[in-house]
Amino acid sequence: MTVAGPPRSIVLVGLPGAGKTTVGRAAATMLGWPFVDLDAEIERAAGATVAELFARAGEPAFRAAERAATAAVAGRAGLVVAPGGGWIENPGCVELLRPSASIIHLAVGVDEALRRMGVASVARPLLQGPDPRAALEALLARRAPHYARADAVVDTEVIDFQSVVRAVVELAS
Repeated sequence: MTVAGPPRSIVLVGLPGAGKTTVGRAAATMLGWPFVDLDAEIERAAGATVAELFARAGEPAFRAAERAATAAVAGRAGLVVAPGGGWIENPGCVELLRPSASIIHLAVGVDEALRRMGVASVARPLLQGPDPRAALEALLARRAPHYARADAVVDTEVIDFQSVVRAVVELAS
């Protein structure tokens, strides 16, 4: 008889608009696990929004705060973690959570991501500017090699929301 160890945490990665937070909350509820939104943790610790942090201190300071928030959950089992979209390319973050966590890429295309974000896309620091679509395409091109290192991929465009959540829950088992 094999005794199972503690559950592995799961980390949901993907472009802005992929559903990391929404899917993460629903999956955590189904699993009975805590949900950790890393951006919310960063905002709480800093007393400012992500956009304010970018404006006040720049992206390097935000990425340092992101690494600190990641370190705070490292080694904890049975969590559903939803980091911001750029977390996957922040040096050292993935390594902080592996091997005790599985990385699941919630795949979404640029058009669908923009549709899901709607007008909120202009509030995202890395999408500000004259052409949010071009900015998101550039993010996808830059992050694609990092997403390819995920342990699993769930295409959020080909199945409905509940099926995405169920797929994440099954991958956590």
